[in-house]
Amino acid sequence: MRFFLGLIGIAAGFLLIWQANWIVVNFGKTAWAEMHLGTEGGSRIMWKLIGLGVIILAMLYMFGFIEGVIWAIFSPLFNRSQPQ
Repeated sequence: MRFFLGLIGIAAGFLLIWQANWIVVNFGKTAWAEMHLGTEGGSRIMWKLIGLGVIILAMLYMFGFIEGVIWAIFSPLFNRSQPQ
C-alpha cells in the first residue's frame, strides 16, 4: 500500500511540474510568487517547486524514510533533558 501511494504521489508531483502553465492560465497568477520568484513566470516556478516537493515527500514515504526525517527535524524541539 505504501508503494502504491508513493507512486500516486510521484504522478501527482509530475503532473504539477508538467502542467504548471495550465494551472497558471486557468487559476491565475500568485502575487507573492511573481514578486519573490521572478518578475515573469514566478507562479510557474512556484508550481514546479511544489511538484518537486510532492515528489520528494512521496519518495520518502514510499521507502519509509519520512518518519526518520520528521523525527530528525522536530526532535530537538521536544528534547526533555534539563540543561546543566
